[in-house]
Amino acid sequence: MASERPLPPTQLRGAESGREFSHPGGRCRPGSGLLQISNQHNAEASTLEPTFFKMAEVDVNLDHVIPTTIIPTYCAKLLVAFVSFVCFAHSYDGDFVFDDSEAIVNNKDLRAETPVGDLWHHDFWGSKLSSNTSHKSYRPLTILTFRINYYLSGGFHPVSFHIVNILLHCSISVLMLDVFSILFGGLQYTSKGRRLNLAPKSSLLAALFFAVHPVHTECVAGIVGRADLLGALFFLLSFLGYCQAFRESNKEGTQFSTFWVLLSILLSAVAMLCKEQGITVLGFNAVFDALVISKLNVLEIVQKVRHKDKSLENTGWLKNGGLLFRMTLLFSGGATILYIRWRIMGTGPPVFTEVDNPASFAESIFIRAINYNYYYSLNAWLLLCPWWLCFDWSMGCIPLIKSVSDWRIIALAALWFCLIGLICQALCSEDNHKRRILTLGLGFLIIPFLPASNLFFRVGFVVAERVIYLPSIGYCVLLTYGFGILSKHTKKKKLIAATVLGILLINMVRCITRCNQWRNEDLLFRSALSVCPLNAKVHYNIGKNLADKGDQTAAIRYYREAVRLNPKYVHAMNNLGNILKERNELQEAEELLSLAVQIQPDFAAAWMNLGIVQNSQRRFGEAEQSYWTAIKYRRKYPDCYYNLGRLYADLNRPLDALNAWRNATFLKPEHTLAWNNMIILLDNTGNLAQAEAVGREALELIPNDHSIMFSLANVLGKAQKYKTFQFPTAFSLIVPHAWNSLPPPHLCLLASFKSQESEALFLKAIKANPNAANYYGNLAVLYHRWGNFDLAKKYYEVSLKLDPLAPGTKENYNLLKRKLEQLQTNSV
Repeated sequence: MASERPLPPTQLRGAESGREFSHPGGRCRPGSGLLQISNQHNAEASTLEPTFFKMAEVDVNLDHVIPTTIIPTYCAKLLVAFVSFVCFAHSYDGDFVFDDSEAIVNNKDLRAETPVGDLWHHDFWGSKLSSNTSHKSYRPLTILTFRINYYLSGGFHPVSFHIVNILLHCSISVLMLDVFSILFGGLQYTSKGRRLNLAPKSSLLAALFFAVHPVHTECVAGIVGRADLLGALFFLLSFLGYCQAFRESNKEGTQFSTFWVLLSILLSAVAMLCKEQGITVLGFNAVFDALVISKLNVLEIVQKVRHKDKSLENTGWLKNGGLLFRMTLLFSGGATILYIRWRIMGTGPPVFTEVDNPASFAESIFIRAINYNYYYSLNAWLLLCPWWLCFDWSMGCIPLIKSVSDWRIIALAALWFCLIGLICQALCSEDNHKRRILTLGLGFLIIPFLPASNLFFRVGFVVAERVIYLPSIGYCVLLTYGFGILSKHTKKKKLIAATVLGILLINMVRCITRCNQWRNEDLLFRSALSVCPLNAKVHYNIGKNLADKGDQTAAIRYYREAVRLNPKYVHAMNNLGNILKERNELQEAEELLSLAVQIQPDFAAAWMNLGIVQNSQRRFGEAEQSYWTAIKYRRKYPDCYYNLGRLYADLNRPLDALNAWRNATFLKPEHTLAWNNMIILLDNTGNLAQAEAVGREALELIPNDHSIMFSLANVLGKAQKYKTFQFPTAFSLIVPHAWNSLPPPHLCLLASFKSQESEALFLKAIKANPNAANYYGNLAVLYHRWGNFDLAKKYYEVSLKLDPLAPGTKENYNLLKRKLEQLQTNSV
């Protein structure tokens, strides 16, 4: 423990509670000026019964907004929890949308087969941090919660993921009551170490503003927003832990607990492992310590320094060893955490492209500065008027400001006019209470936003609603304080109360409607068209969503618009080229894909798709070169090896084809198409033993895949020498089989066993995929060869009912009918 400057025995421990104030008649109105401890819900009346404490002045000003005299803590917490739940409960049954697909559904770190230890070496999207393509977003604790969600819910069921996010936001909103009570009422404790809430009304109102703010929808309704929620939770716990360090004192002075300071630093590290913003709590703790705990007057110190006042040497904070010690701990802890984070990241920043953050690529520092400040003003506007919300603000959504004649410069001027005015009030006001609230409000508004400001490093977005989850706390402080000032200086108290209630209700309605837009991708993407019609990514995502649903015509329209808005949008070109390839419009597909790889030479997917188009045009040499170029830029590319194998099969190079497909299955053991093609190629080339071995190996890795069952059943069925086989669409061949001699007796027994196993596999494949006509057709052939004509006839008819044009089936069925007619004639 360390001690600070002495306090008079009659003074409360902790921070100042505000100025004294009185009312006409010399008496205080209930709940307005002085609060007797025996009536305070969280005070200890038995020991301090005769003592009176000053309520925060901002609370008195809100009497007409929240007229209740005493608000029990549990009632306030229940109210905040209920309101926040109502706002976002509508998102509980939403789908995985937008970034959820990459961070959760396609993230192997969530699956049981991935060791938990790998989470500490991968980024948020499951890529290795050492990879050049890594996003460098290191959030292992957030991924760990996703993994627990996946395990407990038994798979990718979005309901459980959404429920956790909703509960997290409700918990944070409730926790905000304690945070706001400190920001508004100061840090004061009773003799038994219980913290007093001297601003119950203002803290409740600010917590309600926070709970219902629509800008939080992305963090709550979007599952990947859990990173921000967890980061905010541990940020607040770190701050409250730091406040706990000052709960003990004696008559000689205020003491602090080193344990709680160190625990606060540890919690900041935990916050950073959830979201990078978490580290900024150390900066806010330092500001809080200097202004609230040590009561530094920045303006007074600046004036003394300017006038070289000798009394500066006798200033308490210079002699205050406790403050300097705590600042040293905070700085050392923060530096250590940042260093470790830098080492884990691979000592290199992430690489972003111009479309992610165009202002950061501007050559002129002046242009960059103007646009950065314009982005700040947009973030401020989202806090003030959260009506125009968008899941993505990049890709031309916000055109660059390139000259001072752009009318949007007004937004910059308005922002800095307000900020400078608030800063001047925070520094120059003679009211200590006002200085403290404004400074802490601005601190919460600015400090957590610094990592997203582009001041220290380039970020991968223009504007992101999720990054202002924490800064919105500062906005709620300033908004609540502003309403308190208005209520104090105006006679229209009811109008102020109606305005406050109106804001809360409007924000609640906006939260509910916005949650509905986040329920599925179609609603989410289309909601962005009215906000950012110039955003190429919006059109791209709508097109991708339509393509996934099979509406290629509409998808092409949106992809073309995305390319028109951003002529360098290589992903839109790639997807558009794919659709055109499927529609056999090969010429335009090749032009788009060639342009894509010209713009981005390391775009492996575009190289592979270009190879597919060239293969379709029978330009095999160019196709092979394109495939190998794709593999050059993405070494672990199973789909490209699969397509390379198909090329070699077309060129009648079976060994090369087998090697390519074997590489595909090595990189992706569940690659069904590669396994099937290996089995079929080995079967076609007469290597039945190898085909059987490959089939059994595939079935061990993918035991429930019906296409593997079908291919292996075909191979095993040849032990019975049945005549006609149908193969999967990878080759779509009908291969005649005729042996010229009978096998030895011991092989007949083996053949019989394999035929029975073939039958079992056919039946299992049919059960898994009852609509595959060729499955029934080949099982009918097996029964046909066995002489079980009734079953053969049954399955031939089912096959033809599903596909009347099934190759070979109708011919075999006619053979069976002639055989049955012949048998009937002979019997007669």
